[in-house]
Amino acid sequence: VVGQERVKSALILNAVNPRVGGVLIRGEKGTAKSTLVRALAALLPEINVVDGCPVGCDPDEPDDLCDDCGARKSSLPRARRRPRFETLPLGVTEDRLLGSIDIERAIQRGEKRFEPGILARVNRGVLYVDEVNLLEDHIVDVLLDVAAMGVNVVEREGVSHAHPSRFVLVGTMNPEEGELRPQLLDRFGLCVDVVGSPDVAERAEIVARRLAFERDGAGFAARFGADEQALGEAIARGRARLGDVAVESATCEAAARLALRIGVDGHRAEILTVKAAATLAAFEGKSVVSGDEIARAAELVFPHRVKRRPFEER
Repeated sequence: VVGQERVKSALILNAVNPRVGGVLIRGEKGTAKSTLVRALAALLPEINVVDGCPVGCDPDEPDDLCDDCGARKSSLPRARRRPRFETLPLGVTEDRLLGSIDIERAIQRGEKRFEPGILARVNRGVLYVDEVNLLEDHIVDVLLDVAAMGVNVVEREGVSHAHPSRFVLVGTMNPEEGELRPQLLDRFGLCVDVVGSPDVAERAEIVARRLAFERDGAGFAARFGADEQALGEAIARGRARLGDVAVESATCEAAARLALRIGVDGHRAEILTVKAAATLAAFEGKSVVSGDEIARAAELVFPHRVKRRPFEER
């Protein structure tokens, strides 16, 4: 994708550190929003999972297992795979989202059989919602509950099943088609507004690449294969370095001062700014977060939380 560097940065930060909180991409049609999001799946590093578990439980986290894996935690077979990328359809039902329990089997045989939904499959992966502003209210409520708790609990007729559901929430929307509920808007850690490029050379390159892709899709993909592999490896290195990045007290104070000066509610903005800044530092191979990372992270954290223009007088 030509340009859209800020969108790419926001997606890479979430690939390095899912705790950054997902990203909302707002913009007009035809700006490659969906293309960029779907491309993220190929960049995600592999993870350890319990072999055969539909939830993708982490065998190294015995206190964060689904009910089925928890019942056999002493002997959990291991496997490696990429995190899953799931698309949430706008007309999704609660059963398809949450999963369901076979009540008849539970009553007749005394066996609890859980049919996993999207929130089970996307555990430790990426949940993508295109036109997120058009999502039905009751689905939004369910999604917010699970995203906040990191656990999905399905209950039917006194029978329940619980499993971890921690995922990166990525949404795209066209503001011309309606606004997003404030409760859901605040759930996105980062936000980027995109527009078509004003540069003639960039627009010409976009056309050229699109035509090249239509002529030979496989050849076009191979042309960028080495760059894609290098980026995936850089993301994996960033993940490995993340725990070693130092966040000094002055950095936290800088983020807090910025939040106060801009005038955002609560404390989520400065917390996410520091997390995003540390993630930037890890991705770029730095050991200490500096003011530069704070400034760049703030550009992604504050846009959807500002109620008035930055640095405007009260």
